[in-house]
Amino acid sequence: MTGSAAHDSPDVAAVARDLAESEALFARPGVEPDVTAAYGEHPDQVVDFYAPRGGLDGVPLVVVLHGGAWRAPYDRRHLTPFAGFLARRGFAVANVEYRRGNEGEAGGSGDGPVAGRWPETFDDIATVMDALPALVADALPQADPRRIVVTGHSAGGHLALWATARHVLPVGSPWRLDAPPRLRGVVAIAPIADFTTAVELGVCGGAVAQLLGGESELKARGDSADPSALLPTGIATAVVQGRNDIVVPQAVAEAYVDAAARAGEMVGITLLEDVGHYAPVDPGADACAVVAEELAQLAY
Repeated sequence: MTGSAAHDSPDVAAVARDLAESEALFARPGVEPDVTAAYGEHPDQVVDFYAPRGGLDGVPLVVVLHGGAWRAPYDRRHLTPFAGFLARRGFAVANVEYRRGNEGEAGGSGDGPVAGRWPETFDDIATVMDALPALVADALPQADPRRIVVTGHSAGGHLALWATARHVLPVGSPWRLDAPPRLRGVVAIAPIADFTTAVELGVCGGAVAQLLGGESELKARGDSADPSALLPTGIATAVVQGRNDIVVPQAVAEAYVDAAARAGEMVGITLLEDVGHYAPVDPGADACAVVAEELAQLAY
């Protein structure tokens, strides 16, 4: 997940920050969930649930979608400290796993394994979001199903935005909803939110094209997968972005915010000074508290 997303080489300080942030996040010990539930038969079709600390009932539920360029080596475990942090803040938390690129399958760009699966990655996000009310009722009765906020980091930020936009998918899409999902909002953290800009900048070594099944599919499938093409949603949306992010640069988030404005929708964006890609989901970083506050503002 580390490394420059842009064609121009980042400066030495930015590379050092990226390395330090990623090492800090991945060095944190995992936090075990209170309950794990399956939403399908595949081993990756599971959700880890974290009960809110403090014994309160009727608390908001935060649905967490992890990043990792939709590639198989990166799973939900690296966001378990973030999930635990949110639970300590009084949220109920659902940390979602989903199918990503096949292990051992080369991406063709020299940047590691292939990113994502079409259509399985999207099948899983749609399925788990639809299954959550029943799963939560069993696993986290403390959670208030009327106060659900979705968040995601990097590629997970893309999936979080997509999950809240299924009602504006093209007619005939198997994932389309007839009405907006019952969500309080979405907080997208350093999201791969605009595919055109992400492709132009080479984000994550061509991961966007791989996710959609190849460059030849960018246009046809992008209309059903690119958050910037799925606007307006009518759902409260906030973006949190580090100004010094060299993995998914600020320009990607800004392109999404601009697309929303052209569609007549206001998307809030919080730009964090001296922050790279990983600090916003690292409980040891001040940036993580900013994300928690954004979630609280939407949830309460």
